[in-house]
Amino acid sequence: MDRRAPPTAAVDALLARIGAEFAGLSRQLKLIARHVEQHRDHLGLEKIQDVAQRCGVHPSAVVRFAKHFGFSGYSELQKVFRDGLSRQIAPARNYQARIREVMSQAEGRLSSADIAYEFIGGAIAGMQELQRDLHGSTLGDAVELLAHAPAVWVAGARRSFPVAAYLGYALQHTDKPVQLLTGVGAMQDGQLRALREHDVMIAVSFAPYAEETVRAAQVAAERGAPLIAITDSRMSPLAADAAAALLVQESSTFGFRALTNAMALAQSLFIALAYRLELEDQSAAAHPPEEKT
Repeated sequence: MDRRAPPTAAVDALLARIGAEFAGLSRQLKLIARHVEQHRDHLGLEKIQDVAQRCGVHPSAVVRFAKHFGFSGYSELQKVFRDGLSRQIAPARNYQARIREVMSQAEGRLSSADIAYEFIGGAIAGMQELQRDLHGSTLGDAVELLAHAPAVWVAGARRSFPVAAYLGYALQHTDKPVQLLTGVGAMQDGQLRALREHDVMIAVSFAPYAEETVRAAQVAAERGAPLIAITDSRMSPLAADAAAALLVQESSTFGFRALTNAMALAQSLFIALAYRLELEDQSAAAHPPEEKT
């Protein structure tokens, strides 16, 4: 990795390499890899003991992780992230500290309105983080895949099902066939028999990743159907096979993860697609094919 690269570029390059090598890492190094990605905005301030404790490993494992990726030790690895701290630290990360402070000071006296206020505040912070990273995402690639798809499949289970259900509903406003995999009656495998090459699969899942969704994504890869993953990590089992991976982190307030960011991303994906298709229709109307004489 080029240490002379701009701070954010150096961080992104390192995270990309970690994602590419993730499958071959040991169990302990995988735990550290996920922590590094999910806490990239705080890693420049964390002591090696803090990282080790949060990952449930010995500090020597953190050193091994750093050396695996070409650094002399944790301090040199940390410097890559510390150099990027001149930009605004992600609001969602700062908000976690505020929530803990509110809880410690409240002593059981939080009103319902107080709880709602903090939960909404966490969602707003998370949305600001999503907005910050959006232009560097693969959203445009995902829109192009959907624009050319003969049919669209959507998979999402458990906590991710509301996001998948929204996409299944919204995409019906296009002229494309849409199939939402619900798993009702354990008939998901039967539904997937109709999946064809060049169809596009949208798979939505976050840690600990629903087995049903991971399986649907694997089937899509086997059939030659491009995969759009809406997930939380480059190390997600969905990201490896994805033609476009849309990464989204949710804030956690009082121990509950929101779906605000994921729903906003899903809506943005649909609206961007609708805009793309409308431009295509307008272009076709303005330049009709010439009649043969």
